[in-house]
Amino acid sequence: MHTITPHLVVRDAGRAADWYAAALGADIGARVAVPGGKFMQIELRLGDSAVMLADEFPEMGVLAPPTIGGTPVVLSIEVADAESVFANAISAGAHVRQPLQEMFWGDLHGQFDDPYGHRWNVSQHVRDVGHDEIVAAAARAFAG
Repeated sequence: MHTITPHLVVRDAGRAADWYAAALGADIGARVAVPGGKFMQIELRLGDSAVMLADEFPEMGVLAPPTIGGTPVVLSIEVADAESVFANAISAGAHVRQPLQEMFWGDLHGQFDDPYGHRWNVSQHVRDVGHDEIVAAAARAFAG
């Protein structure tokens, strides 16, 4: 584990774990099932990072994005082949929010919502850009 590990709440964690494995190449680790067929935790490994999944437990206030009307959180993954990962996620049922394109900060970058309500950035570093150039380009992009 790293210093911070996200825990994603989803509806049907077992099926979601299989989706993340197929769509994003996650390795599925230990599963902790509880009575009633739900999972308290399923460990996923994406590169050198862990992401934990859990089923919804409304009685405990543990709710998935569709239940609360969406998510304010964006998870970002850095990959060696963004085109392949992005296309794979979309073909597996993700919804494109921002098409994959080269961005002013030097990454090939796109964003999608997965079928479980979580939002993901997929990035591949393609060129180095100086901090001042990024700041100037960001100011132009957000100038209105």
